Amino acid sequence: MKKSITVIILLIIVIAFGGSMVYLYQKNAEDPITYQTEKPSTQTIIKKTVATGSILPLEEVLIKPNISGVIEEVYVEGGDYVKSGDLIARIKVVPNLAALNDARNAIDAAKISFDDQRRNYTRQQSLFEKGVISQQDLERAQVAFDQSRQTLEAANKRFDIVKTGTTKGLSNAANTLIRSTVSGMVLDVPVEMGNQVIESNNFNEGTTIAAIADVDKMIFEGKVDESEVGKIREDLPLEITVGALENITFDAVLDYIAPKGKEENGAIQFEIKGTLKKLDTVFIRAGLSANASIILDRADSVLALKEALIQFDQETKKPFVEVATGDQQFERREVELGISDGIYVEIKSGISQDDEIKIWNQIEPERFGG
Repeated sequence: MKKSITVIILLIIVIAFGGSMVYLYQKNAEDPITYQTEKPSTQTIIKKTVATGSILPLEEVLIKPNISGVIEEVYVEGGDYVKSGDLIARIKVVPNLAALNDARNAIDAAKISFDDQRRNYTRQQSLFEKGVISQQDLERAQVAFDQSRQTLEAANKRFDIVKTGTTKGLSNAANTLIRSTVSGMVLDVPVEMGNQVIESNNFNEGTTIAAIADVDKMIFEGKVDESEVGKIREDLPLEITVGALENITFDAVLDYIAPKGKEENGAIQFEIKGTLKKLDTVFIRAGLSANASIILDRADSVLALKEALIQFDQETKKPFVEVATGDQQFERREVELGISDGIYVEIKSGISQDDEIKIWNQIEPERFGG
């Protein structure tokens, strides 16, 4: 019995010894880890956040009619340049039956009053010639007669305006002639000949005949998330890139941040606007999608290192790097960091440009085979 136990113990020892030898052999057969190094470089680091939006005119004027009717003729199209007062379209009035009837009734009432005042004036004039009434009474009768005549003329003009949109003596200011109120480019003409339009008044904003804007004064209008709005402020520089215009960047200045956010797709968005510094050689179409890089901070030509090379102490959380002092020998040095763009970070102190920094988190190449 004792002999069997002894044999078992010896077998266990032999197996353990053999396993240890195999492990040590495999361990020695592995390639030793060789760390590569990288030197700091001089970089211009720009810390920024990005907002999406579009390019729009600073001021876009919508031309609307002040009388309802049907478009008889359109004189402009999108892309045309117009001056203030230029003719845009002409409207043919389709009279409103109720308004037309009221205007006709006003003429009848004004004619009755005019006939009555004319008879009274004739009678007063006869009495004045006979010396029955004074000069003052005659003058009062003449004033009433003149007023009734003016009221009748006004009623006739009102009837003409309701029926045709214009009247005698007002052809230059006819409501049927739609003119531009500003100078600029015609961005859009949403109506065509034969379309019915509605006048602009206190109860209806009216039909847009044309949209006109000065395309030399453009702005970026976009939105930023609530997590970013606290980082930005007015007067910060913007770099605008337009998707339709490759390899062109426009400078702008952030001049408006909405005081109130709006919920969109479960997130609070804040509207921002920036005045664009337009290039004279480039034509930007209104409504183009664009991205604005808001420059939060900038450091020109500073000593920089890739963020991936920075390590942080587990206890103090202070940043440090490992600097090569010999062949695969490194020493730890604490560094002071500046701004970062997510790839490079500014090094204010701790290392020099000639130092070799350990790439501590390099990816080992995959092994194939046994």
